[in-house]
Amino acid sequence: MAGSIERVTRAAAEAGLDIEVRRMGASTRTADEAAQQCGCSVAQIVKSLIFRGESSGKLYLFLISGTKRLDIDKAASVAGEALSRAEPRQIRDETGFAIGGVSPIGHLVAIPAFADETLLGFDRVWAAAGAHDAVFAAAPAALVDAARAVVAPLTS
Repeated sequence: MAGSIERVTRAAAEAGLDIEVRRMGASTRTADEAAQQCGCSVAQIVKSLIFRGESSGKLYLFLISGTKRLDIDKAASVAGEALSRAEPRQIRDETGFAIGGVSPIGHLVAIPAFADETLLGFDRVWAAAGAHDAVFAAAPAALVDAARAVVAPLTS
């Protein structure tokens, strides 16, 4: 896992995003667990959701608040194709991260990314840093820029 965390740290530095990765010592796989470990609201947790294009087979990354649910129709509209859940093996192969530790940055291959506009309403958000217990904090706009994400309404 250390390699995944180093990839996130390197990607942040390359994007001009100053982060400090924290290893929490307990799971941050779910938004509730992460919020408890980070001492923040669940809404400030960034969920990195990966879906697969049904026509193209390529992966798409959707960044949403921990209290929100992705609206699959809105997500498909911005992706330009119908979406389905991606297989864990494809996620690991293309992002380099296991489910529960998928970071918004530092993927092995470029993946189109989209961020829900509600994330920009916070001063600070927390995101996965490449391991089940690793997180980092960032200003939402800076994180969206580092992830090269397009901001759109993605939740119901």
